[in-house]
Amino acid sequence: AVTMPMAVAEQLGLKDGHLVDLEVGGASIRLRALVVLAAAPGCLEVTLGYGRTRAGRVGGLDTEGIAPVGANAYRLWKSEQGFWATGASLRAAGEGPRLPVSQDNYAIDQLGRRGVEERLGQIVREGTLAEYREKPRFVHDKVHHPPLLNLWVPPVSYEGRKWGMSIDLNKCIGCSACVTACQAENNIPVTGPEAVSMGREMLWLRVDRYYKGENPATAEVAFQPMPCQHCENAPCEQVCPVGATMHSSEGLNDMVYNRCIGTRYCSNNCPYKVRRFNYFNYNLDVIGMTPYTPTDDPKMKIKAMVFNPEVTVRSRGVMEKCTFCVQRIQNAKIKAKNQKRPIQDGEIKTACQETCPTEAIVFGDLNDPKSEVARLHGKPRSYAVLGELNNRPRVQYLARIKNPNPELV
Repeated sequence: AVTMPMAVAEQLGLKDGHLVDLEVGGASIRLRALVVLAAAPGCLEVTLGYGRTRAGRVGGLDTEGIAPVGANAYRLWKSEQGFWATGASLRAAGEGPRLPVSQDNYAIDQLGRRGVEERLGQIVREGTLAEYREKPRFVHDKVHHPPLLNLWVPPVSYEGRKWGMSIDLNKCIGCSACVTACQAENNIPVTGPEAVSMGREMLWLRVDRYYKGENPATAEVAFQPMPCQHCENAPCEQVCPVGATMHSSEGLNDMVYNRCIGTRYCSNNCPYKVRRFNYFNYNLDVIGMTPYTPTDDPKMKIKAMVFNPEVTVRSRGVMEKCTFCVQRIQNAKIKAKNQKRPIQDGEIKTACQETCPTEAIVFGDLNDPKSEVARLHGKPRSYAVLGELNNRPRVQYLARIKNPNPELV
């Protein structure tokens, strides 16, 4: 797809999914339009890496009649011009189906979108440098609520390890590298465009994109990675009739796949909408093989090597979600035990943390006062999304602090 600002789309009469011909330096490719707010006026953006013909059955393989995905933007690229070019022309080439995107899936109507806009300042909290200097804990004034009380028993103290995560919204650039790493690490299936358009994507970690402002020319964009929050007072655990989701001794919100009967009560009760349900055997249907499928076909055995052997491959009718890469936690425990030493701070890195190019994600033991994650949770700009619900999430965010150049505003 070619990403374009609203003004360009209105000028050419384009909507999401419409076909366009993009020409640069005499070379032309056909793409589908993706209209976005908060884009620089007159700028078009095309992603490299699509349109391959030797990428296998997922990305395209012409020798076996498998069509490529998208168009090859390298046809427009010249090494001497870097990764940008001027003088591009764009022509409408007909209508097409709407592009399946996972953003705004849960804002099902205009009323839902207005609700998002009204609560945006509470979800993605931000302020200016002057505001932060005047009142460092300004983010805690964004939401006012009565004292958070427990109706039954006091919160569990977790005397041993207490795993948690901190995400810095100042550093997040919305690249979705964390999403790709999570998918590869945890055997997350590809559901396809039809399922995504129905809101049935399987990604354990998503990057929410929010627009601030109604004017497309001046709207600002903000990104927020959203994994499972591993709430200590988890709403999902309270409604599961078979105890398929429960807390470990270290505070992880675990999924016991063999217990799950697919009621989806947990997904309905999750305020963060981070649980995913297997409506089909996606991995088996798409790849045709899992590590547990018996076969003597050498080619199918090679396909099975795409899976991470340390992570269970889930099947139809089972709910799944982020596990804080529990397999990496267990591997670090075994290594430390064999070497007769404690686990060091920073020794365990989740897949999303390890791949983040800006180091926006930090994971560690909250019970270790010297750990980096404990230090970040103690910062004045650290806050919990929907913390007013008394879920006690283990993931906290560092608010964005903006300091724009007055001459550029």
